[in-house]
Amino acid sequence: MDATAVKTGTEGKIWGGGEAQPLKASYGKMMMWFFILSDALTFSGFLAAYGFSRFKFVNQWPIADEVFTHFPFLHGVDAPMYYVALMTFILIFSSVTMVLAVDAGHHMKKNKVIWYMFFTILGGFIFVGSQAWEWANFISGEYGAIETKGGKILQVVNAEGEQVALESFAVELPSARTQLTKSEALWYESESSMPDFDLAEVVEGFKANPDLLIRTQLLTEGGEKTILSREESLAKLENDAMGVVQGANLIHNEYGPPLFADFFFFITGFHGFHVFSGVIINIIIFINVILGTYERRGSYEMVEKVGLYWHFVDLVWVFVFTFFYLV
Repeated sequence: MDATAVKTGTEGKIWGGGEAQPLKASYGKMMMWFFILSDALTFSGFLAAYGFSRFKFVNQWPIADEVFTHFPFLHGVDAPMYYVALMTFILIFSSVTMVLAVDAGHHMKKNKVIWYMFFTILGGFIFVGSQAWEWANFISGEYGAIETKGGKILQVVNAEGEQVALESFAVELPSARTQLTKSEALWYESESSMPDFDLAEVVEGFKANPDLLIRTQLLTEGGEKTILSREESLAKLENDAMGVVQGANLIHNEYGPPLFADFFFFITGFHGFHVFSGVIINIIIFINVILGTYERRGSYEMVEKVGLYWHFVDLVWVFVFTFFYLV
């Protein structure tokens, strides 16, 4: 019995989806566009949810310039949004080098493709590393805050309105408190670590420094946080203070509503995962370019397809940067 060869439509063609060739694009490029479209809808949903939540807490939402003020090797220097802007520039520049790699592939210039892809991968690594550094600073915090019984955040400022770190004025008091563990308490009350100081130490230190004031989350008409008088500050601590918050996680957030930290970790983390995935894919394509795989095929379309994905993650970051950091 003679075997019959089944034709797939890919013989001698880049297109592998049949006789028709929509938009004169190959099958692989069309599938990449479909993926990008579906992923764009996912990110749109996340950003829309963020927008609705921010609108709901518009008078309490943290001010980005007061949250993202760190810069590597410049400890203690107030640099609002500088490092985030640098990260954005690096990622956009990596998109430029990817364009140049694709163009070099069209002209079958292997060495240029190698160099431009190397710079693209380097930019991606720097961006992912920068996000990890930013997460570490966000999680550890800088000043600390006081959490009220209603879940609000109280920050401490001096007479000039500058935020003051709780550890700079908290006094050391004898404390009998022990860390909750599964063996010493109920399993659902266990905790990973204890704060460096407790509420009583912060309150006593606050009382001993008459120049300190309490700043609430509530924004004034001018877009600045409300600062209470000395008497109002003391009354707020006596009546509403519940505990000390250091840094941010999915439950507590020294910068404002916990929802802000939830969105920060989820949206920037989801985007960071996309960038990291893109770096890994770029490395695979980069190795194939060095080995001459696409030179032998006579086409660098794989570079173009991964370039589409890379441009997509860059474009998404522009929206994340605008919505989360600038608006």
